Amino acid sequence: MNSLLPQIKSLSRELAEQVVGYRRHLHQHPELSFQEHQTARFVAETLTSFGLSPQTGVADTGVVALIKGKNPDSRTVALRADMDALPIYEANDVPYKSKNEGVMHACGHDVHTSSLLGVANILQQLREEFEGTVKLVFQPGEERFPGGASLMIKEGVLQNPSPQTMLGQHVLPQLPAGKIGFREGMYMASADEIYLTIKGKGGHAAMPEKNIDPVMITAQLLVTLQQVVSRVANPKIPSVLSFGKVIAQGATNVIPNEVHLEGTFRTLDEEWRYQAHQKIKDIAYGLCSGLGGSCDIDIKVGYPSLQNNPELTQRSKKLAIDYLGEDNVVDLDLWMAAEDFAYYTHHVDACFYRLGTGNEAKGITSGVHTPTFDIDEHALEIGPGLMAWLAISELQLGN
Repeated sequence: MNSLLPQIKSLSRELAEQVVGYRRHLHQHPELSFQEHQTARFVAETLTSFGLSPQTGVADTGVVALIKGKNPDSRTVALRADMDALPIYEANDVPYKSKNEGVMHACGHDVHTSSLLGVANILQQLREEFEGTVKLVFQPGEERFPGGASLMIKEGVLQNPSPQTMLGQHVLPQLPAGKIGFREGMYMASADEIYLTIKGKGGHAAMPEKNIDPVMITAQLLVTLQQVVSRVANPKIPSVLSFGKVIAQGATNVIPNEVHLEGTFRTLDEEWRYQAHQKIKDIAYGLCSGLGGSCDIDIKVGYPSLQNNPELTQRSKKLAIDYLGEDNVVDLDLWMAAEDFAYYTHHVDACFYRLGTGNEAKGITSGVHTPTFDIDEHALEIGPGLMAWLAISELQLGN
């Protein structure tokens, strides 16, 4: 197996300029979640140019392709890249700036897609050198509920053939280009949306005794609900409850009839997740009723927590050290953001790792989901080769 490592590194270097070209094309032509029609066409045409026969139209805009080595039925590994962009106006002054005004690849999905195209090229060239099958999954709609991963799973992406393991890669601007990060076990949080309408009785603000003030009820509710994470939750299970939208359509002299709240609850434990939902409801109903009002609650269940399979992650980390050296492979902290790759981790042994893309000396430091996000494209010399190395190594476990 180690005999393939120099070949993979060499191919990754040779293809780096081409992969950067893919990334810049995609960055210039971003498409929102579940609207990735041109992106899917570009991906399918590129895969076809490698001699592959991609399946299109999976979950509408998803693309799937198989690379079959010798003895293709012996073992299967799946590799995933997401393709959608965000509704953000790009502020970067670069030649590859978004041409679709108000839409931007601000989360690095152009990097993930171009990198996986590079992986496909490498593995297709080496298909006579390994046994098993690599399933390439180009997924739509990671940024939008219900998540393209859940839809692709429903349409059978984890079947025919069924992968024994699955790998996903995501940019991390806080990590310098040239480095890779791993974390086994709990890694990323679930993400649920919370919508509350607190109802009272509005009226003149100068006569509060004649009203049931939903603004004051809401103020107390916002504080009291924090007990879900500060007093009820197991301190060993990270949890976050945040409300970012409060609408009270009153005035300086008008108490409104109702107040609208929107927030998010996140945690890394699925059992506690649903217990917390019930606790939020119990507190809200009880407090509002006790103060003379009432409330409506809608909790939309979003992405689950992301759990990296410990054994697979340990193997992948050791292989990354072989590829990059120990100094360039780091341990990651827990991440309270969410990712729909989490759906895959609840169906198959999976590892979701981070590709460093930052470069402080070049001023490339902006976080994801910002209008100035960009990457050090040196990462695209590393990403494809490393993922190809991990995939081939996983296939050999069955042989």
